[in-house]
Amino acid sequence: MRTEKRTIVITGASSGLGKGLREKFEAKGDVVIDISLDGRDFACDVSDSKMLKDIFEQIKEKYGEIDMLITCAGYGISGAVELLDEKACKKQCDVNFFGTAFACKYAIPIMKPKGKIVIIASATALFPLPFKTYYCASKAAVDSFAQGLRMELSKTKIQVTSICPGDVRTNFTENRVKVYDTNERYGNSIDLSTRPTEKTEKRRMSPEYAVSKILKVCEKEKFKPRYIIGKEYHFFNFARKILPKSAMIKILNKIFYKTEKE
Repeated sequence: MRTEKRTIVITGASSGLGKGLREKFEAKGDVVIDISLDGRDFACDVSDSKMLKDIFEQIKEKYGEIDMLITCAGYGISGAVELLDEKACKKQCDVNFFGTAFACKYAIPIMKPKGKIVIIASATALFPLPFKTYYCASKAAVDSFAQGLRMELSKTKIQVTSICPGDVRTNFTENRVKVYDTNERYGNSIDLSTRPTEKTEKRRMSPEYAVSKILKVCEKEKFKPRYIIGKEYHFFNFARKILPKSAMIKILNKIFYKTEKE
């Protein structure tokens, strides 16, 4: 049974999955450092690389080396690509991708020899969705980054993995930047495809379930390159491996592109 306290840095630990993980680790006696917009320990927009670098320098000064980094900070935007504001799209990628990448960059130099990096991506990194294109692309980049970083650190004992959860009943959907602007190309499909409904809410997995699954991964002695959370997302992942790309896109579009007739 483990007795020593670990020092764990979690970005986005003030809400959602990050908060759930923080509470679980602290219940185990670990020291958890929260970096998020309204972080308990460090308030920071993770897309601000200069501030993030300064925070990790402060962490090194106060705590020395860290045992684990978990990158949970992120958010989503939805809407048609041609109608979304360019600055909002860039911000999406700055937070989700570069926020993750820079947190890893600054954490690695102060990580213990057998440290762990757990990068929270999304099931949509593997199978994108209409009208959530920028979010899916940012998470695909995050997942690819995790695999590349895993290779770069393969000659060390620092382990890296990405975790791809499906839809979870957190405040993520509520906080998503939703743009329902439309034109004759889309009609009301953007609204129908992206507005949360009672049906979609019921389909989402509980945060307790998702946190327990992520926690189980974090405690593994040896990481796989990637973990998917959610049974239906395992099915989609299997389908994308055996079906032609065109067929997979057709299936996803049929499920997630809603029209008035439906």
